[in-house]
Amino acid sequence: MTESNRGTTPAVPDWEKRFRAPRVSLPDWAEDAPDRSLFVSNATGTYELYAWDRATGEQRQATDRANGTTDGVLSPDGDWIWWFSDKDGDEFGVWLRQPFAGGEDVEAVPGLDPSYPAGLALGRDGHTAVVGRSTDDDGTTIHVVRPGSDAPAEIYRHRESAGVGDLSHDGTLIAIEHTEHGDAMHSALRVVRLDGTTVAELDDTKGGEEELGLEVLGFAPVEGDTRLLVGHQRRGRWEPMVWDVASGAETDLVLDLPGDVSAEWYPDGSALLVAHEFEARGDLWRYEFATGALTKVDTPLGTVSGASARPDGSIEYLWSSAAEPPVVRSTTGAVVLDPPGAKAPGSVPVEDVWVEGPGGRVHALVQKPAGATGPLPTVFEIHGGPTWHDSDSFAAGPAAWVDHGFAVVRVNYRGSTGYGREWTDALKHRVGLIELEDIAAVREWAVASGLADPDRLVLAGGSWGGYLTLLGVGTQPGAWAVGLAAVPVADYVTAYEDEMEALKALDRTLFGGSPEEVPDRFHVSSPLTYVDDVKAPVYISAGVNDPRCPIRQIDHYVDRLAARDAVHEVYRYDAGHGSLVVEERIKQVALELDFAKRHLPS
Repeated sequence: MTESNRGTTPAVPDWEKRFRAPRVSLPDWAEDAPDRSLFVSNATGTYELYAWDRATGEQRQATDRANGTTDGVLSPDGDWIWWFSDKDGDEFGVWLRQPFAGGEDVEAVPGLDPSYPAGLALGRDGHTAVVGRSTDDDGTTIHVVRPGSDAPAEIYRHRESAGVGDLSHDGTLIAIEHTEHGDAMHSALRVVRLDGTTVAELDDTKGGEEELGLEVLGFAPVEGDTRLLVGHQRRGRWEPMVWDVASGAETDLVLDLPGDVSAEWYPDGSALLVAHEFEARGDLWRYEFATGALTKVDTPLGTVSGASARPDGSIEYLWSSAAEPPVVRSTTGAVVLDPPGAKAPGSVPVEDVWVEGPGGRVHALVQKPAGATGPLPTVFEIHGGPTWHDSDSFAAGPAAWVDHGFAVVRVNYRGSTGYGREWTDALKHRVGLIELEDIAAVREWAVASGLADPDRLVLAGGSWGGYLTLLGVGTQPGAWAVGLAAVPVADYVTAYEDEMEALKALDRTLFGGSPEEVPDRFHVSSPLTYVDDVKAPVYISAGVNDPRCPIRQIDHYVDRLAARDAVHEVYRYDAGHGSLVVEERIKQVALELDFAKRHLPS
């Protein structure tokens, strides 16, 4: 070491800066105290909840835990922060609360044992609370805490998955989403009083050739108003309608928009803020009840991943694109939250690709280093869910691969949302295999177009994307040079035995029954079935407290790789289904980059 460089600090690469850059979520605000807000930030290096008094500008860190905290709700009066306390990411715990201005955390609902959360709604009186719970023993239960009561009262219980949708503005009605019919992908709705007696039912799962889903979007924010905003799939995609639970009247809102549509109320109940998603991008609209007029809200091209209408009529929204990091904006023109610190470097924009697949046109998003020409080492980064989709939004992981000279391809396979109900529901019963057919079609295009080097193809993903990675390297062993699977399903039968109850219900819907009832379907869709055919080096990362993709089933898969000396590495970390710690996220990406570089041909 020469005198000139002794003691210097190596420059931090852009891909690490993207993870370390200060990030904030769209702020929640209290219905009756709109100057009081709650948001999530990674300012300390761990994602935690922050209280923000807009009137004074004061921001206060409300939670501080080793593995982070993101689940929190403000009471409508703005006096309390409710937050969910689990153990090291296992998602099993209790609700705590603390004063907005700061103070001791106390158990929010004494008398309720730890559980998985199944929704929460808080009353405007500051005392009423509706708490949904899920456990392996009880299924779903819903409890009501009322002023002056000594203990929470159970008003709902069922073995199948359900959850709290919303509490009416006057605190007298509760909307519940349930799947008592056994299809966890398509909920029905029930509205009950605080004592659990039924007021109204809405069920689109009966009477048709196919079951259709419903979702609660929220009660009207007006005293005595019994209108409930509902999402439905009656025309093959998600759209909103208004259901008056007192009269039973349904008001269809025919919005001339091509993609999936959701909505929320403006604070005075006179209009709706419409969120529209189409072909991996999102925008906002305002719908007027009085005139039926639909007016576009001016937002940049990219993805709006959250939006809220303020009492003054302005709209706050979280926006990003693949090339530009996220920012909380307002239609007033202001940046709502601008955390201190170095900003995240941008990345390259995405290119849209449409490929003919066995089930129809498949949409893929492609990024590659600026000015690069193929064929390039290429990562197929497969999204989780499975009912989710990749969009033109900022993602630090794909940007890191681009920085290292890789092309990145993200595929919205059958099962993805945003392309209609038929596309989303197509994966049922041929679980995993349907998705891999679409990925294979895009892989063939990537090679034939000259983008991707066929000898340097990486299949990667987390959660359901990790599952598809392990299934892909087993069922398509000659197609992939490396597999990178984060928190995956690896042995589906054991995963079913150990996972949280709500996911067991989803798996029964996907496969048409339990492993005992349809063993062949689980067998043909389990990565463990094909583990002895895997040729590519495999890297797996797993959270030891993960309730969604539990560790035991991953160990079974790894043991089979080790038994035949297959090239593999495993990284276990002390958290659940992913990490909220920035340095841990950086470490995991660095390990994946290193593994791929060591095992890909030069």
